Amino acid sequence: MEKLIISEQDIINSICVYISRKKQVKPEQVEVELMFDDDYGFSAEVYVDGRKQVLITANIIEALRLWLEEFLNRDPFAGINLVLDDEEGIIAIIK
Repeated sequence: MEKLIISEQDIINSICVYISRKKQVKPEQVEVELMFDDDYGFSAEVYVDGRKQVLITANIIEALRLWLEEFLNRDPFAGINLVLDDEEGIIAIIK
């Protein structure tokens, strides 16, 4: 099966949908900043109504699983790898 690459913007969109459902707000009300740290790996700072929440890699993967299933009609349990790309930023490679 061919691999699918999910762009940084779609990762952000998936997190917006994921958090909006947990916080019962509209996805447009969620702000996301993706980050990578050599020591801690991938994370995201999420802001809803002025409150900050930090998501770890596992939360980002969970958001991507929701996105894969509901928006791309793909297997949500396919292998998901987050990658820091020099040109594209943070992307997800789905196997």
